[in-house]
Amino acid sequence: MGIKVIAKNKRASYDFQLLEKFEVGMVLVGTEVKSIRNGKVTIAEAHISIDSKGEVWAHNINIPHYEFGNINNHDERRTRKLLLHNEEIARIAHKSQAERLTIVPTMIYFKGSNVKLEIALAKGKKLHDKRQDEAKKDVERKLRRGQYD
Repeated sequence: MGIKVIAKNKRASYDFQLLEKFEVGMVLVGTEVKSIRNGKVTIAEAHISIDSKGEVWAHNINIPHYEFGNINNHDERRTRKLLLHNEEIARIAHKSQAERLTIVPTMIYFKGSNVKLEIALAKGKKLHDKRQDEAKKDVERKLRRGQYD
């Protein structure tokens, strides 16, 4: 059962320190799955929330209309329900509130024929943390090129 990555949220690892990742399912309609299969999905501005009933929702995941869809085509930016076990939801909700963490989507992919979303508990980075990460990347890049001997 292979994994086919459709979209990654590169901004998430730049803006946040990703602490713990989870694989979740999504409740989708047929035209959304077909549009995702074509590789047309954006998760850069998306965020995850847990409501008072203990349900997990994904907001601002942009799945464009399926080009061959009819009048029953989906709404592009609708709120989509995420599927997790109750224990996972409770653990995520507790950690996010106790440690003031954010829940961000990092990647959307196919696992077999199912659409999966990878979400992460994340802590926001300060500007100096971003600068340190950038400096480390520069050093690694130069080492790979052989500029430091």
